[in-house]
Amino acid sequence: MKTKKGIEQIREEGIEALIKKLGPDGMIRFIQQFDSGRGDYTKDRHALLDSYTIDDIVGEISKK
Repeated sequence: MKTKKGIEQIREEGIEALIKKLGPDGMIRFIQQFDSGRGDYTKDRHALLDSYTIDDIVGEISKK
């Protein structure tokens, strides 16, 4: 009977597999691709775009 692996075990096995296939430096570079960034994207997006109207968008398109 198979038992479900816990997240910690999955993480460990994943890191081991990446190191085996890519080497330590390749593993680090691969993991760095998944940096979640900083700040609050939704809040920042609303601050930038909430006052942007459809007329603004059409005007920008027309300019191009």
